[in-house]
Amino acid sequence: MSNCIASELLKNGKTVLYQTAPILLESVIDFKLGRNKNNSDNIVQSVLETDLLIIDDLGTEMINSMKLSELFTIINTRILNLNHHITKTIISTNLDMKNIFDIYQDRIGSRIAGYYDIYYFFGEDLRLKKRK
Repeated sequence: MSNCIASELLKNGKTVLYQTAPILLESVIDFKLGRNKNNSDNIVQSVLETDLLIIDDLGTEMINSMKLSELFTIINTRILNLNHHITKTIISTNLDMKNIFDIYQDRIGSRIAGYYDIYYFFGEDLRLKKRK
């Protein structure tokens, strides 16, 4: 579903950034700490300003206080339009809301619960179905 939405927005000239939560958060932290291999790309600016940010597999990253802080900044900046640019975010996860509050605490959990439309998808895992 996320890929289809991204494809349509790209066709309409919008910018899209699609990344897994672990790689996204590591990339932002590496950039901020000066550890990124390509200093010409400001990943933080891209994450905050892209028209559509898709954070895939939230809940698969190893969480620590720095990652919590960066995730909060990303979500909050995009929700409140602090970048003065209308942005949208899709988060895909296998976590339920209770798990989100347990793992990411109230600051992040309440923003996800309060500002995002929650959709549950059921059915066969398409990756497993392809193997049959």
